[in-house]
Amino acid sequence: MLRDFIPRLYQQTILATAATSNCLVVLPTGLGKTGVALMLSVQRLTQYPNSKILMLAPTKPLCDQHVDTFRKHLEIPPEKIVLFTGSVAPEKRELLWKDAQIIVSTPQGLENDTINQRIKLEEVSLLIFDEAHHATKEYSYVWLAQQYEKLAKFPRILALTASPGSDMEKIKEICTNLLIEKVEVRTEKDADVREYVQHIKVKWEEVEFPETFKAVQKFLQSCRKSKLEEVQKYGYCNSVNVSKGELLGIQGELQQKVSSGEKEFEALRSMSLVAEALKVEHALELLETQGVKQSYTYLRGLQQEAPTSKTKAVKNLVMDENFKSAVYLAEQLVNEDVPYPKLIKLKELVEKELGTEPSSKIIVFTQFRNSAEEIVKALEEKNITTNIFVGQAKKNGLGFSQKQQKEILDRFRAGEFSVLVATSVAEEGLDIPKVDNVIFYEPIPSAIRSIQRRGRTGRLEKGEVTVLVTKGTRDEAYRWSSHHKEKRMYRNLETLKKEFGYSSSETKTNTNHNTNSNATLSQFETKATESAIVAVLADHREKNNRIVKELIDLNVSVKTAQLELADYLVSGRVAVELKTVPDFVASIIDGRLLEQVRDLKKNFERAVLVIEGEEDIYSVRKVHANAIRGMLSCIVLDFGIPVLYTKNPKDTAGLLAVMAQREQNKERDFSYHERKPHSLKEQQEFFISSLPGIGVQTAKLLLEHFGSIKALVESNREELVAIKGVGDKTADRLISLFEEKYGKEQ
Repeated sequence: MLRDFIPRLYQQTILATAATSNCLVVLPTGLGKTGVALMLSVQRLTQYPNSKILMLAPTKPLCDQHVDTFRKHLEIPPEKIVLFTGSVAPEKRELLWKDAQIIVSTPQGLENDTINQRIKLEEVSLLIFDEAHHATKEYSYVWLAQQYEKLAKFPRILALTASPGSDMEKIKEICTNLLIEKVEVRTEKDADVREYVQHIKVKWEEVEFPETFKAVQKFLQSCRKSKLEEVQKYGYCNSVNVSKGELLGIQGELQQKVSSGEKEFEALRSMSLVAEALKVEHALELLETQGVKQSYTYLRGLQQEAPTSKTKAVKNLVMDENFKSAVYLAEQLVNEDVPYPKLIKLKELVEKELGTEPSSKIIVFTQFRNSAEEIVKALEEKNITTNIFVGQAKKNGLGFSQKQQKEILDRFRAGEFSVLVATSVAEEGLDIPKVDNVIFYEPIPSAIRSIQRRGRTGRLEKGEVTVLVTKGTRDEAYRWSSHHKEKRMYRNLETLKKEFGYSSSETKTNTNHNTNSNATLSQFETKATESAIVAVLADHREKNNRIVKELIDLNVSVKTAQLELADYLVSGRVAVELKTVPDFVASIIDGRLLEQVRDLKKNFERAVLVIEGEEDIYSVRKVHANAIRGMLSCIVLDFGIPVLYTKNPKDTAGLLAVMAQREQNKERDFSYHERKPHSLKEQQEFFISSLPGIGVQTAKLLLEHFGSIKALVESNREELVAIKGVGDKTADRLISLFEEKYGKEQ
């Protein structure tokens, strides 16, 4: 089934392991991780000819790339290798799945398809996770791996990454989350890959930090120090020389303390001061790594925000004398158009490269969009053909759709422009042959991201990486942080090669424990496993909520749809509105809660309000306790809607499941309708859409065509099939329902 592909010895060795065990493959960028996926796909399809291969990748450009690779190297009809992304309608994905052999998808869309049972994971004989280092915490990879292991008839998992991270605990977490049984690691030093490694020359270009910038820096540092000295006085900070990560940790601890009801002045004041210090920290980072223009833009934005802001930290910060002095000096430097040495050095490097080799391809990576735009402008002034490459999110009017991203990359590959100026969206996995030079506009303190950036060059031939470092700033600290983390990562990988702690039997034991532990949680869960499955309809905006996943783990059949009212329906008559503790209080303040409660009462026979969270409901916002008590009394006494409390998403899911079981075990059919039908038109639609296999849209289509239920019932098969949108199966089902005698067994 393979064509135009000659496997290397180390790929075949890795394949032997991956064919028998769930395997994590760690290979340096450019050494053919996708080749292993190709070979294993062929092996699984040969072993299970009627099965499917599913490959997941975090971005659409990367998915596009994998589709092209599979179509190029596999003797499979191109139409059987399909792409699933958010831009493909769910109904179309469901149809494509039926005939496809290989599906490449982004994880979020596939997660939604799995929840709504549009796809069947049991048909998949190989699930491939590309860029597997994402499989931590609640990323979609984790839940999909669990569901696959639970449902698949012939499960096999292949996880691919160039850089799993420097922390051994994180590497172990990835292995646990993806049910990994064996690890295959190769580094550039290994004998079997050494001959295929392209040499990448790494240069560190140092630039001076201007004296004029140091004056702004000094005022910002004094501002930050004054905030932290006060926090230190209150006992929440040990030193004024804490890192950004440590500051974020202090902020998290204070927020937890305040939300649990401890509202001492010292804690509240310290929380505001830490927020101020973090804003100053960000301004300092911009100044030192990006230049005074980016820092001033941020500082000026805070000043403009302050008059209307409800945040005390912003209001207090802009009144600080050091802050105001920093803004004043920064504004002067921007007006004088003082050049930033890093940008000057970047232009020199690009001009030199293109002067020596005009056909060179260069990628410039930067952390921030503002810097990317400034770099593009500076290069275009030198008549250098360039293009910016950013993510989909619109910021200041700039953002590219997935289609636009693909077009830009295709143009870059074709040599239509010389320099691609990119943010982090281009770091991961993109195969752009013959990139001669990658330039880091700033060092980054992440081993994973440094490796990913470097991996954009040296794929087919020698490449060069240049990192710009501003002397005497955090650039130097980030440079060495990344260096040490990377060395630690390789030490950990060497340890994994010699003694991988997660043996096959241990992994399977852990997996079985996780799967079976659900059965002991409650009487409902035990019954749900043994008896008929109950159903819950969730608002589609809740699809990424942990509650939906917890419901599925409890063997509840979950469907998502757009519900005008309520968050969950546990039967045709019972709706559930869910509020977290902060959202409940916020909805009292903005007035929407009463309207929501009124609509629930009007449209459903029974309604329930669930408040989720362990925070003190009287402390999350500055609302008088009697106002909250009054609202709770109104909901229960005036509207007759009970209020229930849950601790967390798992607890909420358990409550919803029990409610659904009670409702649906009363010998009544479960209805997916989201409200009581009031008008005659709604009742007619309700009646027809309740027929098996007929949704609301099809019901409207049939009623509009025939004009009445009686005319529909008296119609024949030919009339039904003639309607656009009604197929043979639907027509046959309706005719059978209308004409067959009751009680006749089919």
